[in-house]
Amino acid sequence: MKDKNTVLAWATIIMIFVGIGTIALGAFKYDEVAGYGFAAVGIGFLAVAWVFNALKGRV
Repeated sequence: MKDKNTVLAWATIIMIFVGIGTIALGAFKYDEVAGYGFAAVGIGFLAVAWVFNALKGRV
């Protein structure tokens, strides 16, 4: 079983990839208003990943 810091590290890495992916979808695939929504969700994923990274060692 992995400890909490390893789980938070993996969650951070996965959320960074998903956040960058959704920002890329919003930037390159959708040229309408939906692109702004994808970019906003991607920024939200990166913000949550930042919080997970800050929690490492404190949980």
